[in-house]
Amino acid sequence: MDLNIIWMLLIGYLLGSIPSGVWIGKIFFNKDIRNYGSGNMGTTNTFRVLGKKAGVVVLLIDMLKGSATALLPMLFQSNANALLIGLAAIFGHAFPIFAKFKGGKTVATSVGVLLVYNWQFFLLAWAIFLITIYLTSMVSVASMIGFSLITLSSLFYQDWILTTVAFVLTIFVFVRHWGNISRIRQGKENMVPFGLGYRARQKREKDNK
Repeated sequence: MDLNIIWMLLIGYLLGSIPSGVWIGKIFFNKDIRNYGSGNMGTTNTFRVLGKKAGVVVLLIDMLKGSATALLPMLFQSNANALLIGLAAIFGHAFPIFAKFKGGKTVATSVGVLLVYNWQFFLLAWAIFLITIYLTSMVSVASMIGFSLITLSSLFYQDWILTTVAFVLTIFVFVRHWGNISRIRQGKENMVPFGLGYRARQKREKDNK
């Protein structure tokens, strides 16, 4: 294997391993977000536990980890596929060496990789995600449905690497959200305070009083 590819994968993994939610929580809020909310170190739990500003910062950092890794082939002047190199950051985010290998659900980092690999598909992915989250008011549902639709949409690009990676990540996202699926079935899944799903739940709760 090309030595440059080994270096890119290693750097990408280390970048992906940066537990931004954990570090920001400890440094600025004296909180370990893994002890609150869902116990996850990702963007959604950061919003829930630390607030909007911290959530936005973590979202941007987690996306940047993916984008920076996908740019490594350009930096190393390599012909390696940016999407495949970007998987190192996604793997690092899921199993971070700096957080005892217990990481996030990889959505933001995956989107960051996609931004570099295919910015048009990135915009389509964001549109799908935002529409889905507005309809359901649940980030977990938006992530699972969003990745599924993104995988189907990738077929129109006739890029087998993109479709294969999207399919594998979709399976991984479903596995990561297994606990959420149980709460969704029970009607107990956390919702963001906007969207049609949130309004419907508010109405049901009001009618039941």
